[in-house]
Amino acid sequence: MRLYAWWSSMPRPGRTGWTRVIFGAGYLLWFFKARLFEVGPEITRKEWFVCVGMLVLIILGTINIRMAEMRERRQGTLPLVDPNVRSRK
Repeated sequence: MRLYAWWSSMPRPGRTGWTRVIFGAGYLLWFFKARLFEVGPEITRKEWFVCVGMLVLIILGTINIRMAEMRERRQGTLPLVDPNVRSRK
């Protein structure tokens, strides 16, 4: 239940960023475990392309998370200001 509350309270860009990071990391873990470190058929150019794409996905997800945090911090009230006053835009 805590995970659901944490996920629901997060802004949409943050959720998108975490989804990208988790999906990309999951694929890379599978790729390293099942394809790179195991004996089997040769890894095709398409699989390498997808692997690099997942690295880019993780980078974009991280950027999304950081931008969401910066946006959330910027829209909050300033320190030493009455919290009942309307927040800065």
